[in-house]
Formats: sequence, C-alpha cells, structure tokens
Amino acid sequence: MIDVVLADDHPVVRAGLSALIQAQDDMQVVAEMDTAEELVRWCATHTADVVLLDLRFGAGRLSGADAARTLVASGGPAVLVITTYGSDADILAAIEAGATGYLLKDAPTDELMRAVRAAAAGQTALGPAIQQRLLGRVRAPSLAPTERELDVLRLVAAGRSNEEIARELFVSRATVKTHLAHLYDKLGVQSRTAAVAAARDRGILPT
Repeated sequence: MIDVVLADDHPVVRAGLSALIQAQDDMQVVAEMDTAEELVRWCATHTADVVLLDLRFGAGRLSGADAARTLVASGGPAVLVITTYGSDADILAAIEAGATGYLLKDAPTDELMRAVRAAAAGQTALGPAIQQRLLGRVRAPSLAPTERELDVLRLVAAGRSNEEIARELFVSRATVKTHLAHLYDKLGVQSRTAAVAAARDRGILPT
C-alpha cells in the first residue's frame, strides 16, 4: 500500500485528490495539510511514501519548492509536485529542489495515478506538458537569459534606470544597453516594459 500525504491550501483540491487516491486499491491518504510548514513538521515525525505538493501557499508562507528541498535533504518521502503553475521558472525550481515529479492539476486521472506509483518506486514522473517545456529549453538554451541578463531584468522591473543599473552591477551603461538588447531579442520585444511583461508571463520573473 502506498501511503500518500496531500499538501495544498485549497480544500476543494485536497478533497478531489483524496477521493481519487482512496479509490485506488494500492494507495491511501494518510495525512492532509494546508501549509508547507505543517507538512515539514509532520514529515519530521511520521513516514509516508509520496507527498503530493502544491507550489504556492500564499504570501509569507513557505513555498512548495522550499518544502521539497527540506524533505529531500532529510531523506523524507518522494515529492510529486501537482500545481496549476507550469512556467519554466516554477518547473526548474521544483526539480532543482529535488522533486521526483511534476504534474499540472488538469492532468488526466490515470496520468496522476501512474505518477504516484512511479514516485513511490523512486522513478521520475514528469507530465507530457512538462517534458515538452523542458525539452524545448534544452533544445534552445541560447534563448534563455543569462544570469547577468536576469540581474539587469530584475532591476529594470524594479524601476531602475540604465545608469542606476550600471552603478549597482558595477558595469558601464553601454554594457547594460547590450544586455537589454539581448533580452529584447530573446523575449521578442522592443521595450523595457514589454520585456518585463513577457518575462513575467513566461515565469522568468515573479508576477
């Protein structure tokens, strides 16, 4: 029997997932939480096979990625992220945190159940939509902003001028302009405002 823990701040989502899992012959829900903090505390004193974990629990709360990192570091249960957020940034944050799998909440029931069983067996479980996003990123790495370009983009989003960005990053204004030109090309935009909007839409910057 696969012991499953649910961590999601939406009661309706937890109820739906619980009903699906309880209907399976080989798995059961052993605990439900509405915060990542509660999940981490529970896992410190209990055992389970798989955690179905949302990514976001509201402002000021521990994120799903941070909770996953803590659970993985402590040798806790396999973490299967199931969320509405499918941006590159969200996916990479979860995988880098050690999540075994990543699915969107609109995934078919049989896909979700296969993912739970795979996670319990120590296998990777990525939904088709997630695999497509990651594959596209690998095939076109040159289209992803560099770390320095992201630094510039974050400062642009914070309302800094080119001169202010240059001072803060200890580079010339010409270098800032070069980074912006590369960002415009990669994001397919022609202005600072459009670059920030496109980056937020793709999950490169937080909304």
